[in-house]
Order: sequence, then structure tokens, then C-alpha cells
Amino acid sequence: MRITSESDYALRIITALARHSEVVDAKTLADETSVSLRFTLKILHKLVTEGLVDSYKGVKGGYRLRLSPEEITLLRVIELIDGPIAIVRCLDKEEGCTLNNDKTACIYHYIFNSISADVAKRLSGITIADAMSKKI
Repeated sequence: MRITSESDYALRIITALARHSEVVDAKTLADETSVSLRFTLKILHKLVTEGLVDSYKGVKGGYRLRLSPEEITLLRVIELIDGPIAIVRCLDKEEGCTLNNDKTACIYHYIFNSISADVAKRLSGITIADAMSKKI
């Protein structure tokens, strides 16, 4: 599993929102994060749909975090965008194992599953607030 640019951008957008106490428009977020406006809007839609961000319509509309930065973990954002942490494709429920389609026959399945769980655990212990204060 590779953390995609979209997850990286989502983390940037959430961090930018956390720096603002007021509602922020998408153009400002795009400028502050160096993410194109179109991609910023796509990511914001996902963040709103999943309940991490509130959206406000109208002339003074924009976006604001629904949760505090202390409540949002890196794992939650990454899995929202990229799906569950899986460092190899055979761990993905959508993918099959090339070893006779039997995941239990391969020792590496167990090894990579354990490593993926370790990565997920580490990411679940880091919040946006931690990242902003560099307490990692």
C-alpha cells in the first residue's frame, strides 16, 4: 500500500482548516495547500460526506472542521481516501492471492499483514493536532 497524493492533499487540507477558526473558502484552501482548486473540491466533498468537515453555502460560505484536530487521526484520513492500510495487494479484500488463491498458504501474507497492522496502529496514534505541534 502506498499512501496516495490524494491522502497527502487531504491531510494538508484538514491541517489548513485546523489553522482557521472561521469558515474558509475552497480557493483559499487550494492556495494555502498548493492543491489545485478542482482537486481541493473533490477532496472536500469526500471529507464532508464522511463527517470530518462541514460545508456552508452562500456568499460567505466555505468549509470548517466538524471535529477538533485532536479527534482526527492520520489513519482516519488516509483510510477515508485510500482504504484500509495494506502494504501488499494480497491483503486487499478486492485482490486475490496469486498462490492458488489461498492466502493462508503464504508466510509472507502473515508477515505483511502484521506490518500493515503496525503501520495502522502508529497512524491511529497521531492526530492532526500532534502533527501541527510536531509531537510525533
